[in-house]
Amino acid sequence: MSGQQSNLVVGVPNPTTKTTPHTPPESPTETQIKAVDGVEAQKQQQQPQQQQEAQQLNVQKTRGNSRHDSLAIPLSPTPGSHNTIEVPATRSPDAHAELYMHNLSAAPSLKERRLSRNSFGASLPIPRSKRQSRLSSVTFPGVAEALQDANGTLPLKPTREFLADRVQDIHSEKVEKVKNMSFVFDIDGVLVHGDRLIPEGKKVLDMLNGDNELGIKIPHIFLTNGSGKPELARTEQLSKILQNPISTDQFIQSHTPMRALAEYYNTVLVVGGEGYKCREVAEEYGFKDIVVPNDIVAWDPSIAPYRVFTEEERATSRPRDFTKTNIEAIMVFSDSRDYATDMQIIVDLLRSENGRLGTVAKDPISQRIPIYFSQGDLLCPTEHPTPRMSQGAFRIGLEAMYKALTGVDLERVVYGKPEMATYKYADEVIASWMEQIHGEEKIPQNIYMIGDNPASDIVGGNLYGWNTCLVRTGVFQGGENDEENPANFGVFANVWEAVTAACRKELGEDFKFKWDDRVNPLNMNASAIE
Repeated sequence: MSGQQSNLVVGVPNPTTKTTPHTPPESPTETQIKAVDGVEAQKQQQQPQQQQEAQQLNVQKTRGNSRHDSLAIPLSPTPGSHNTIEVPATRSPDAHAELYMHNLSAAPSLKERRLSRNSFGASLPIPRSKRQSRLSSVTFPGVAEALQDANGTLPLKPTREFLADRVQDIHSEKVEKVKNMSFVFDIDGVLVHGDRLIPEGKKVLDMLNGDNELGIKIPHIFLTNGSGKPELARTEQLSKILQNPISTDQFIQSHTPMRALAEYYNTVLVVGGEGYKCREVAEEYGFKDIVVPNDIVAWDPSIAPYRVFTEEERATSRPRDFTKTNIEAIMVFSDSRDYATDMQIIVDLLRSENGRLGTVAKDPISQRIPIYFSQGDLLCPTEHPTPRMSQGAFRIGLEAMYKALTGVDLERVVYGKPEMATYKYADEVIASWMEQIHGEEKIPQNIYMIGDNPASDIVGGNLYGWNTCLVRTGVFQGGENDEENPANFGVFANVWEAVTAACRKELGEDFKFKWDDRVNPLNMNASAIE
């Protein structure tokens, strides 16, 4: 797919590359998911046996993927649970920290097809059931009655919505093409820079949300390696910046799929983010016993000798005797705000006996607790002129430190783009969102990933069979295309150029990206919007 991209013209889709209908790649992932999706009656009858077989398979795969025995992802503590599925990891487990000393790219390369390093386990759990908005099940008694007039009838649709319905009825063939495509947007470097709007971002969302010749919502979701806030808070923030509504039901942060891990662990250390926002995220995900670094520092300030711990921080922390607490896993949800303290506590736990502070394990491998990272990006575009270091840089430093102290490579799980589990989850979110806006729960055949980072957005979309568009408003500032991970649909100046090129490809060169208020309902025909 990527080997024919050397002659791409900037801002123009590759004319020699045909966009192909999206079909998730056949892999052990598909086999495993199909097995999980068997007949419900059989699944209930065979559940205990399947759990035992899955555990044995997980251990075998884990040992087969590592140079030494590793920790398998444990079975769900809830018997008979069907809330998660496990997607086989795309990348191998070992950190190989020494390689990072001269090569800081943690992403796989389509050019060299080298094996990148991601998961110590055989698979990554993701939520099985469809996500629903926190407000989707909330009803407001009396609202429908209040909207009714004196005769008990609901008001007529607004004029524009009525006209759009008429236009869509006439152009039903083009409407079906709209429902067979979808956009997946990275956010930072594509739509915004931090809290600053990229102007083309608002323009694109206006058009996709109905400001087009059909007055129709063109399906799109958001898939970001950003993190550190509850989904609702982040979508509300983005809605204000982009001046367009964004629902939690069309929004995936790097740690969103990690909610599945709440079924696997009780006591966890959650690292990263501002203040206690990541604790709030973990609570919303259903984690039962959440520890953050401040809780540990409040218990024993000497664990971080260079940390200035304020009285306000102490008052808001939740200290306990951590020599009597077994922390079962470490979750790095977002970028660390205090590298020294966070690394010290994480290393202490990784070297401890089964996650109990104050101990040092004799065997740093068999007694090591698992550690998960929500994403692996080395750099992230912000309001600063050049991209800043992201969670991947923190992970690389931690891996090197662990290797120096123990002599072995750290095994860890990394979620986020370009891991296949994240894209499997995106498929489910797209299908669910399609049902909400068009009443059809399906995955469109033509999916376009719009991103600025070749090492995550583009390589992940390419490997998953999506059409990929690379924009120049973020991390990528190279030549005609990225040499290691080229976008298969093209390189564009900004998100507007990418989206309009894709729409012309799918909907026709004459598709208009503006609604015409002059459409006359009394003279509605096939040429009314021409």
